[in-house]
Order: sequence, then C-alpha cells, then structure tokens
Amino acid sequence: MQRFTDFIDGWQNQLSRVEDRINGSTFGRVFRLDGSGHPKTVRGASFFREIRAGLTTFATMAYIVAVNAAVLADSGGTCKCPPGSEPGCPNDPGYTNCQIGLKRDLITATAALAGLSSIVFGFLTNLPVALGPGMGLNAYFTYQVVGWHGTGEVPYKIALTAIFVEGFIFIFLALTGMRQWLVRMIPATIKTACGVGIGLFLTEIGLSYSAGIGAITGGFSTPLAIGGCPAEYLDSKGECSSHIMTNPGMWIGIFIGGIFVAFLMAFKIKSAIVIGIGIVSIMSWPRNTPFTYFPYTEAGEERFAFFKQVVAFHPIQSVLNVQEWDLQGTSGAQFALALITFLYVDIIDCTATLYSMAKFCGVVTEDGDFPRSTIAYCTDAIMISIGSLFGCSPVTAFIESGAGIAEGGRTGLTAISTGVCFLVCLFFAPILASVPPWATGSTLVLVGCLMIRQVININWQYIGDAVPSFVTLAFMPFSYSVAYGLIAGMMVYVVLNTMIWVVVQLTGGRVTPSNWQEKEVYDWGLGARDIPGWLKGLRKKVLPSYFQTDDRKDGVELVDNDSALNAATDSSSRGNSAEDKNGVDVVESHTRLQNRPREQVLPSLD
Repeated sequence: MQRFTDFIDGWQNQLSRVEDRINGSTFGRVFRLDGSGHPKTVRGASFFREIRAGLTTFATMAYIVAVNAAVLADSGGTCKCPPGSEPGCPNDPGYTNCQIGLKRDLITATAALAGLSSIVFGFLTNLPVALGPGMGLNAYFTYQVVGWHGTGEVPYKIALTAIFVEGFIFIFLALTGMRQWLVRMIPATIKTACGVGIGLFLTEIGLSYSAGIGAITGGFSTPLAIGGCPAEYLDSKGECSSHIMTNPGMWIGIFIGGIFVAFLMAFKIKSAIVIGIGIVSIMSWPRNTPFTYFPYTEAGEERFAFFKQVVAFHPIQSVLNVQEWDLQGTSGAQFALALITFLYVDIIDCTATLYSMAKFCGVVTEDGDFPRSTIAYCTDAIMISIGSLFGCSPVTAFIESGAGIAEGGRTGLTAISTGVCFLVCLFFAPILASVPPWATGSTLVLVGCLMIRQVININWQYIGDAVPSFVTLAFMPFSYSVAYGLIAGMMVYVVLNTMIWVVVQLTGGRVTPSNWQEKEVYDWGLGARDIPGWLKGLRKKVLPSYFQTDDRKDGVELVDNDSALNAATDSSSRGNSAEDKNGVDVVESHTRLQNRPREQVLPSLD
C-alpha cells in the first residue's frame, strides 16, 4: 500500500512540475496563467485547472450535438415536400429519408461550429466562455420563424440569409459601442437579476427530460408537472401517465451526478463535476440494465447503432452555404420579417448571456463593462454569420459555461479546451454524444445553485427596483428564454418607475414612495466615459483642442474572483473605511456613489 501511495505521489509531483513549466512558458504568458510573469496574471489560473474546466463545460454542453440537430431538423431544412402532399409531409417516406440525412449534416455542423467559435472566442478574449448554436434560439428559429417542416412564414434558406446579415449588423453595433451601451443602460439590479434568472433557467433545464434528469415535465392542466417516470410512460402530451418518480436513471443522476458531486465539492475535490458525469455515463451504457441509455426501443436502437461506430465522420452535404440571395417579390418581405425578428431577440439574448457569464467569473468592472468586450461582441457576431453558412441558428454564449467557471476556469484556455473537445467530437461523436441527459442534469442544478447566490445583491429595499428584478428572474425560466425575461423586466421597470416619477414631479417631491431614498441611481449610460475607445481616439485626432477626455481602454485585463474582491475591498477601504467595516462596498454610479451589498465570491473547488 505504501508503494502504491508513493507511486501516486510521484506522479502528482511530476504533473505539478510539468504544469509549472507550462505556466511559466510563453504559452502561459499568452493566457496570463499564474506563474507566467505577466503583469496582469490571472491569480489561481493554471494549465491543468483550465483544461479540467474546459472538459466540464464540454460535458454539460455535449448534449447540443444531438439536441440542436434534432430541433433544427424539425424545420425541414432543404428537404422539399412533393407537390400535393399535406403540410409538413408527415407520412412521406422520401421526406423522412431526407430528414435522416439532414439530421446527420446538422450533427456535424453543430460540433464544428461549437468547436470553431469556442476556440476563436477563447483565444481572442481570454474569457472562459464557450459558444455554440443557442438552444433557445434554435427552437425560436425552427418553430416560430421557419415552422415545423417549413410550414412557417419564412423559408429555411431565407432565414439563414437573415442570420448572415444579422451578424454584420451586430459587428457594426459592437464597433460603435451600441451593444456595450445596451448593457450599461440596463439598471444594475436587473442585470443582477439576469444572472439569477439564468441560474433558475439552468435549473429548469437540468430538471427536464430533454437535457436533464427528467424530474419535471410540461403539464397540460398545470404549467409544470412532476415527472420522473420512464420514457415509455410519457403520454402524447408529454406528462407521466403513471410510475411517477420511478425512473432509475433519474435517481442515479440525483445521487451520483448531484449529491455525490456536491459531497466532493464540499471537500474541494478536483474534477468533482467531471467525475460525476463520467461515472453516470459509464453506468448508463450497458444495455441490460433498467437505466440504460440504449434501451431496446426504436430510439434506443438508433442511439446504440451510432454508439457502436465509435469513430465516424459525416461530411456536410445539404446545409452548407445554402442562403437564398434572390430577394425579389415576396422573398424580400420574408427576409425583412426574419431579420427584424432575429435582431430584437438575438441582441438581447446574446448580449445578456455573455454579460452574465462575464459577471459570474468575476471580471465585470464597476462601470458595467468587462475585459475586451468589443472583441467579445464582434467575435460573437462573426460566428453568428459563420453559423448561417453551416445551416445553423444563431450562435451565442452558452450558460453551461458556468459549470466550467465553477470548476475553476478563469481564462480563454477553458473555452479553447471545450472547443477542441467539440472538434474531436467530429470524429468521436458516437462516444461523446452518448452522454445521457441524466448524467449532466444535476450538474446544471448545482451551477444554478451557485448562480442564484447573487440574489442578495438585488435591491429589494425599493419596490421600483424589486418588482422588475423579480419579474426578470422569474420570467426567464418560465418563458424558457433569456431575452423574453429581460424584455419583461425592462418593460415593468420603465412603466412602474415612470409612473412614480410623474407623481414625484407633479407634487414637487412632497409625495414620494416608501423607501424612495433606497432606490438605485440610474442613467442611460451615454456619458463621455461610455464612448468606445477607438471613437475617443478618432475624436481627439480630429478635434484635439476641443475635446479633452480620459481614455479608458476597452480591454480591462482579466482577473479572477479573488483579485476582483481584493481590488474592491482595497478601493473601499481607501475611499470609505466606515462602510467597509459595516460589510458593504462603495459602488460608483455614473452620477453618484451609492452603498450596495458586497457581491458573493464564486468559490473555487481547489
């Protein structure tokens, strides 16, 4: 036993030396790893930790390879119904065969797009956020824009054209600072509520059947219903007809993927989330068990046939670069409808998700910006256009990136690791796409638990801030959309506070609501400090004597949560020691200082 222990210790010491060597190399300096000697080192970031975090993010995102392809295939893609067929060709064998090839094309496209976008984003921004075809956006694309099997108002090819153009519009908005301004104009309390709402959204996904343990289902008489039954007991409405909470796979996911992982996290065991996902996956692969991922059903046989291939690559044949550019006649109106529809949903969904992930990893500065935000938004926009060339719905930052951040990811190396896994998935898709949803469902619940801790930073003292914030965080999971939740919260905020403002103004300030003095100061984020750096430089060159402004670099360097907390604490102690003693930080608004509760720090597992 002692010899085995010495062997393990020797290997750990060897790996530590290798990691230290990598951290101190030029490679480590590029990603600001701890020990690299870079003046803006990310404290606590190490090579193996970032790789581990990337694997964790991939494990929680791997389901999109199959699920995104299945959802987008419901749009019908480039498949065409024979003349005289029923809408959607429900029983046409030729259309069904076309659907099979379409789904395989989209599996390849999804893996390639997620891999490429995550690698590029991680390298350019040094943020631990993975990109991929958005799961809410793909459903919006399929069922509300194109329609089931092409029965909607906009054809598949024209919808892809609109997405391609949309990406370039987003690039323009990012370069002019409009996407950054969109974040700044959102009240701070609602931005915090977005993070909480996304945590609840992740929890709902983790509890669902499609990407979770299957503890809840969509109800018919009620919005949600208790689930937990084996798939064969789901009725046509998606509810459990019997055998509620008897699914063995769900209980394995709860106890091993959830409670056991939380137990490991309590003792700061490295790779706790990866260990849980791996154990549940391996347990679910044998066929002669009640919790197998490959039951003897039509769907199970199809998954097992794909799984047995182990190594397989399917080239894209039907959805690559199929945009429709002939926009004459009704095509022009359909293009305009699709473009406007995607613009208002995507810009809110993508921007809010990316900001929330940046805030979750602790790199958002006090002015509401985060490191290299212009590059981040431009990269996201470029990948939206590239995604349309692959035949996919818009690309966005994935909220599952929170799992990798919770595992300790702090730099772009995490996103790059996730991207490499997706590229490997192109060839090992049979293995990597066979992670059952109950293996990752409890992980998403745990990440939701970490994200919801921000709820204490919402301004609950003043009803004009509290009600819109609550609407935001509640509407995200219930509408199954980040964008709709933010739209609902902002609508309530504007209407409610405008009514209050009118009363206060008409009475000359003699009539004010309860706790009026507790409200958060708000402005539109259009001050001199909010102008993009490149525009400031151009303005100074054109009119150097007229404009005298302080340049603020867009790329505030990446720091980890502990660094951010220490910086905030130091600033608070220098500026207002009394508040620091009372356990609050002084947060600067664009107009005046205000006291806000100190934000929770994301715990590291190491």
